[in-house]
Amino acid sequence: MTGTLINAAAVAAGGSVGLLLKKSVARLDSDSINKAMGIAVIVLGLNGVISSMFTVGADGGLSSSGELLLIVSLVLGVIAGEALRIDDRLNGLSGLVEEKLHLTGFAQSFVNGTLIYCVGAMAIIGALNDGLRGDASVLYVKSLLDGISSVVLAATMGPGVIFAAVPVLLYQGAITLLAGAIEPLLTGALLDQICAVGYCLMLCIGVNFLGAAKIKTANLLPALLVPVMWHFIAPLFAGIL
Repeated sequence: MTGTLINAAAVAAGGSVGLLLKKSVARLDSDSINKAMGIAVIVLGLNGVISSMFTVGADGGLSSSGELLLIVSLVLGVIAGEALRIDDRLNGLSGLVEEKLHLTGFAQSFVNGTLIYCVGAMAIIGALNDGLRGDASVLYVKSLLDGISSVVLAATMGPGVIFAAVPVLLYQGAITLLAGAIEPLLTGALLDQICAVGYCLMLCIGVNFLGAAKIKTANLLPALLVPVMWHFIAPLFAGIL
């Protein structure tokens, strides 16, 4: 779990540095900074969606797959998320932390930081390699990227970014420890489908940064489970579809 421990430490350290720079950043135009962050996150999300859904054939032709499953995942996910009121509950819990510990901006920075650091192929593949082969190189690169982004996020949004290190530790640590059991599942098409949904969530975060709309991104979290469920029930429809 060396890679995950370093990744979590990088998020916490970067967030701490960002808080130290918060006063300096406050003197700048926060709206411009948020829009710049939004564009950066949207570009990362688009890159992830494209890499997960599009492939280049031997003839150089571009093909795509998984569009219908992506749509179904997002629709079913948001229905489940709205019914469970995930976003409201997370914000309520985070709000209590803000009130008790006097940490302004905890809720938004914690939720956004957690989603940005936990979605994507690097988190899954890096944790699998660390658990199966003792190769944490992917997570070392991810740690560098997450550490840099956590500086900016904490400086602009608040201290919740530091605590996002905890979900990173639990999520990637669980994948590392269970790598032998889950590797056959989290490969190939299923991994691409999960990542495509995850990167769509990242796009939603980018849109929120731009301020063009307010998307309750946490309510989309159940969408990540739909590709997994389909992976298990699809064989039942093999003779029909």
